[in-house]
Order: sequence, then C-alpha cells, then structure tokens
Amino acid sequence: MALLLASAIAPTQAQARKFEVLHTFHGKDGASPVGVLVRDAAGNLYGTTGAGGTGKCSQYGCGTVFKLDRAGKQVWLHSFEGRNGYISYAGLLRDAAGNMFGTTVNGGIINNVCGGVQAGGCGLVFELTKTGTKESVLYKFKGTLDGLFPEALLVKDGKGNLYGTTYVGGSSGVGTVFKIDTAGKETVLYNFTGGSDGCAPYPGVILDSAGNLYGVASEGGDAFCNSGKGVVFKVDTSGSETVLHTFGGSDGANPSSVLLFDSTGHLYGTTAYGGSGSGCGNTGCGTVFKLSPGSGGGWSEAVLYSFCSLSNCTDGERPLTGPLVRDAAGNLYGTTVFGGNIKRCNGSCGVVFKLNADGKETVLHTFSGGSDGAFPFAGVVMDGSGNLYGTTAGGGATCFTSSTCGVVFRVTP
Repeated sequence: MALLLASAIAPTQAQARKFEVLHTFHGKDGASPVGVLVRDAAGNLYGTTGAGGTGKCSQYGCGTVFKLDRAGKQVWLHSFEGRNGYISYAGLLRDAAGNMFGTTVNGGIINNVCGGVQAGGCGLVFELTKTGTKESVLYKFKGTLDGLFPEALLVKDGKGNLYGTTYVGGSSGVGTVFKIDTAGKETVLYNFTGGSDGCAPYPGVILDSAGNLYGVASEGGDAFCNSGKGVVFKVDTSGSETVLHTFGGSDGANPSSVLLFDSTGHLYGTTAYGGSGSGCGNTGCGTVFKLSPGSGGGWSEAVLYSFCSLSNCTDGERPLTGPLVRDAAGNLYGTTVFGGNIKRCNGSCGVVFKLNADGKETVLHTFSGGSDGAFPFAGVVMDGSGNLYGTTAGGGATCFTSSTCGVVFRVTP
C-alpha cells in the first residue's frame, strides 16, 4: 500500500472502451479492495477488502469478504473483527461447493514476535461458507518457525490441502511456503534463506498436475535479500526448491504477481520494477514476462512488454499482484497501479491493459481517480464473453473523512 504514496508521471493517451462501475465502496460495506475477484457461473462476484466493515480494529475497520450480484448489488458482507482476521490483501479461493478460503495479513494470535497489540496479530487462514454467514479459522500463525503475515492467494489440491506463502517468518525470517491439511495442521514446505533462493514470497503459489508449486519471491536471488531483484521458483513434492529464473533488472525486477500457466506449460507473470521503460529512472517501470521450459530441464525468460515504453507512461506503470488472465487467442490482460493519461492521483491513477501475442499493448481503460476508481492493485478476471472485472484500491466515494474507498468495475474490450 506504500506505493500509493509514490510519485508517478502524468501521461497523455486517449482511450476508448466500454467501462462501468458496478459497485462503489463507502466504508461500512468495505474499503480498499486490493485482491483479485472470483466469479461464479451465475455471474456473481466475490472478493475481499483490506479495510472497512463493522470491525473495530482501527478507525478504518478490519476488512471484509463480500458477494455482489451480476449488477453489482451487494448480496452479503462478512466483516472481520480482529481475532478472526484483520486486513485481507489477497483474493479468495472458491471451491466447487461454493465455500471460500483466504488469508488475512494480521489477526489471530497476538504476540511480541508479530509486533504485539499494535500490529494486530500474526495472520491466519480462514474458510467462509457460501452464504457468508459462518467463518472458520483454519490456522493461526504463531510468528515463529511457522511463518507470519500471509498475504497470499491460496490454492487447493484434490485432497483438500491448501497451499500458500508467508511474506516473512520461517527459519530465516524471510518467508515460507506452507501447506494446511484438512485437519488444520500446518507444515512448512520450504523456508527461504534470503540468498540465491529468494525472499519475501508474498503473492502465493500455483499448483501443477504433479503437485509441484510455482511462485515468485519479490526480493533475493543474490547473496543478500535486499540486494537481489527476485526470482521465480518451484517447490517440488519433497520440499526441494529450484530457482527457475533470477531477475537482473533489464529483464524485470521484483516480481509481484501470482503466476499463470498456459496449456503448454509456459509461465506468465509481472514484475513491479525493471525492464527497458524509461519513465521511472534507473529502477524501471515493470514488465510482463514469460518463462518457457526447455528440453533439458532449464527455463528461459522473455520480456513480453516493458511499461513506460510510451511517453509519460501512458501505457501504464508498475503492474502488481495480478494474476494475468489469458484468452483463447493468447492475449494477456492485466492492470498497472500507476500510469495512464489523467493528471490526478499525485500523477497517474493506473490502467487496464491488453497485450497480444506479438507484444503489442493496448490500454483498455485509464483510471481518472474520480468515480471510476484509482490504483488497481490486483489483476482482472474474465467471463465467457470476454468482459473483464476488477477492483481499485482508491477512487470512488469519499469515506473515513478524507479517504476514498475504491470500486468494482467491468471493462468490455
């Protein structure tokens, strides 16, 4: 969320697509949605907010889980209250029965390891029934060797086990990959060391058919955690980690998104920094990348697009948590938290973009920071007609005296 305070350059690019705000948050019904949405077969949307609701964790609430119908009307709202969760940055995993699973960065066990009462707890994993009426806390992190501060989007295997990551904690204090079985037992599958294997693996992991997990660590890849630019990793069923790619800057830096598999085994993701775009100084403005498996077991990386390749970053700046979505023609869709052509939001308010198979980018919508929202942290989801649905962390209605609470939107490409 600290990125909201960063400066950005005001771009000047025209746009033309159908854009609709489906829901505007006002605080009590949620605020600051930064996770990706889930859509069911009937067109209902489910998601989380990092603030708002009726909980009393702070003046901004504790966060929520919500369901909207296809028209954007709120069907139900579940408010966190601290012990049962506090600040949900990731979206939801929804199973075939309609039950939802997620993580909260704080809440649960409060101890000095996790910053005491002021920090609000070490974080937890929760389950919510399909009606939103009953929540079960599946696991509360202790902040010791089991990890702490989970920000991850979860994934589930055929046996009902859940997998995710913690941003920090573990044996070296720089993050873990964990498993929670159906009895609520947590197992740390891998402890990051902060060296060449990476650190700060906050986005979460995806699962292949053989049970291997793939994800990104936003830092590390060098001798020290804060000197590396991040890695893409694989953790196999024995808990052994393999680094598939180490970022160097020009090929991307600080990977931030949940990964996406295509049908032939290629991986896609984004980096928040790096690339060849010139609008962000030496750090770069972020990339979309592709990893391809080789016949000998190695992987090769290709930068599909570098942001701020257009003057004043009209093409977008800093893609964040993702994940990307890919259509049948091979086009990729996502968001950047900054960039665009509106002189607002301390510079720029973010965009929704399309990237075709040839690497040509099209901006589908530029946010104004007004009623249409601002700062789309998460990626988008797509329906069968190609419509895209997403959230913005800011913009929309004024709430909490001087803040804006964000929106849920739809774009028809």
